[in-house]
Amino acid sequence: MPVIAAIIGYLTKRAAIEMMFRPIQFVGVPPVLGWQGVVPRNSERMIAVSAELLTSRLVDPKEIFGRIDPDRLVREIELPLLLAVDEITQEVMAQYHPRLWEALPPIAREMIVKQVQAGAPDLVRRIMADLQENIDDVLDIKQVAVSALTRDKRLLVKLIRDISRPEMAFIARCGVYFGLILGLVQTVVWALTKSPLVLPLFGAAIGWFTDWLAIKLVFFPRERRKILGLVPFQGVFQRRRDEVAKQYGALVASEVMTVPNLLDAVLRGPRSDRLLRMIDRVVRETIDAQSEIARPLIAVTVGAERFAQIKDAAADRALRYLPATMLSAEDYATEALDVRDTIATKMRRLTRVEYEGLLRPAFRQDEWKLIAVGAVIGAVIGELQVLLLLH
Repeated sequence: MPVIAAIIGYLTKRAAIEMMFRPIQFVGVPPVLGWQGVVPRNSERMIAVSAELLTSRLVDPKEIFGRIDPDRLVREIELPLLLAVDEITQEVMAQYHPRLWEALPPIAREMIVKQVQAGAPDLVRRIMADLQENIDDVLDIKQVAVSALTRDKRLLVKLIRDISRPEMAFIARCGVYFGLILGLVQTVVWALTKSPLVLPLFGAAIGWFTDWLAIKLVFFPRERRKILGLVPFQGVFQRRRDEVAKQYGALVASEVMTVPNLLDAVLRGPRSDRLLRMIDRVVRETIDAQSEIARPLIAVTVGAERFAQIKDAAADRALRYLPATMLSAEDYATEALDVRDTIATKMRRLTRVEYEGLLRPAFRQDEWKLIAVGAVIGAVIGELQVLLLLH
């Protein structure tokens, strides 16, 4: 009986753990006859909680973007930048002044391209300086987190499951230990009563109590205490703060707050219109500055209206080439932003309750369902024991 009780304890824990994360999509007849993993079913609420924690306490856009050195960035993207400027210049001139462009000898075309290329590094520096100064106006960092986690529920499941893997193993082990202890009590009661009700009742009690206690011991006590003044003990998740901080920082940096995700949010996010206006302005000002010496010639050969169209086209093409050009500096930007270590460092400064909020929402809302399932499984196994004993 103690062995069976230990098996009940373990099986109910494994069932609870798997029901936390599987299945990703609802299986059964909606809305009530069936099951969907607790984490994917509550993904919207958990994403909101995770995003709020990330953006309010762990990631400051102004701080991380301030680490990017514009001069180093220009060096990193120099080759693709010059190639992009070459293509943009030739496209725009061929479109808006084809006769003049075709009439120019190759060396003259090359000189014009090189003149535009000469101003490109300063253009990037100015855009980067404006971006760093006004990052809160052009980047919704919370939206970056929400979008990344919403695109695929598997990412949220992976995030929660990976950081809680030791806690899940602890819960399963608790089922064995607590089940074995309660099984000894069950054996005594059965020996004294021989009542068929003892086994299913104890099975349900073992499933319910061990699930409840194991989940509680993951988080509590928050502070390190000594049992009977001798044995130190602390909630498993609280005890692993340093390890979780490193792991969580690495996961967020590699899956959520990535350079492509941040760049996409800056260029296409809900606040991107402000950045587009900023880039448009800087491109126009740079073209004006580069063409200042040749302004009388431009007035005669191109005209003010056509020159304005050229600036519009140049700004439009600059925006089109910008993502691919900037991504060539992805390795440098990832290193400079240092999202991983930033999150890990700030997580260590969270209060115990704030830190607990990283994982606790995964359990809280449907915790009673997991415990109830444990009780039902325990009762069923207990009833099977009765049938075996009677036959």
